[in-house]
Amino acid sequence: PYCHDPCHLKLNPVPITGESCYESRTMAKKKKKKLRVAIHKNVQKRKRRGAWREELKVDETGEMLTQQERISGKGKLSRKRTVIASEESAPETSLPHLSQPPPLAVDESQCLRGRVISVYGAECEVESEDHKSYKCVIRGLLRRIARESRTAVTVGDRVLFSITGEDEGRIERVEPRHGSLARKYRGREHLMVTNVDQLLLVVSVAQPYLKIQLIDRFLASAEQGELPARICLNKPDLVDPESLAPVVDLYRQLGYDVIMTSALTGEGIEILRQSLKERATVLSGQSGVGKSSLLNALQPGLELRVRSVAEDNQKGRHTTTTARLIRMDFGGWVVDTPGIRQFDLWDVIPEELEAFFIEFPTYVENCKYPDCSHTHESHCAVKEAVENGHISPSRYESYWSIFHEDPIE
Repeated sequence: PYCHDPCHLKLNPVPITGESCYESRTMAKKKKKKLRVAIHKNVQKRKRRGAWREELKVDETGEMLTQQERISGKGKLSRKRTVIASEESAPETSLPHLSQPPPLAVDESQCLRGRVISVYGAECEVESEDHKSYKCVIRGLLRRIARESRTAVTVGDRVLFSITGEDEGRIERVEPRHGSLARKYRGREHLMVTNVDQLLLVVSVAQPYLKIQLIDRFLASAEQGELPARICLNKPDLVDPESLAPVVDLYRQLGYDVIMTSALTGEGIEILRQSLKERATVLSGQSGVGKSSLLNALQPGLELRVRSVAEDNQKGRHTTTTARLIRMDFGGWVVDTPGIRQFDLWDVIPEELEAFFIEFPTYVENCKYPDCSHTHESHCAVKEAVENGHISPSRYESYWSIFHEDPIE
């Protein structure tokens, strides 16, 4: 066969062994598409020219005249931009509640692939495939597109970045995400971590005290992010073990793995190590529950900084200030996240909340009303299940609290 590309018509036919040049260029074009994306709103308001009053003049008839002055209403202007995206990088499945940056088309031959290890404001630490660390800034377009998120890039993101200097670079594209944990923070999305295999929710049974509603909010967010979850009950040596039996039984009956651990006595450390082996895991929970202490016990030599709990209010002090992806010697990755005191679900409408409580769907289909909110309606199968002991009252209270957007006390 010969190449019949128009660029070769004036030349001798060129023998080929595969597709023609024209077909190659056509296929390349098909791999890209244009997207209309919203960027940051223009916060600049229309301004009147300085000293406009002095520009008012009086003509010979005594009439007041203006020179090139028009007074109009002020307002913010929305902006959109057309970007070129790569269809090959489009995710097969997406999590609609996440602010997924579009897969921008870049020259991959000029980029390296890596993973975001930590984020410090507008800068990130990225580890390349050859385990070399780079200090990277984020491409301006990515920052402007991420209007509703605190940052365009988060810990765990797989990215393409270009080299701009010695051990320095610029993140050009964020690859499709999966396995994410997010919350609402001051009306915006706080994507805590992404591209992990599981959530290890660390809660202390004392110092600070156990908060069931906080556990349920984390579990609901994990269900929303399609992220398997485990529960780690830490510091059991501070209470009577029998008092923890109802909590352990509740979540194990729901299908969640519950591990009892103590960094002080060593209880459950080996079981915890096996559950993290060869997986990417995010550790999250309140401040002061002992996440950093557990990591120090799991891998001696990390020497993560720890602090005691405040004695006056039994609340943890913030020790870990930024999330960081840590490679474990026994295999796998762990993300140590800063402790939090408030956790609200991001982008959840009341009508879909029932899906994130894994025991609810069994009873939802038996409700009398198809749009039942399970709060005030009669003939509600979910409320009847609570009365009959099939759904835990504490779980229903957590559902009620999230539905009505009540803060955790």
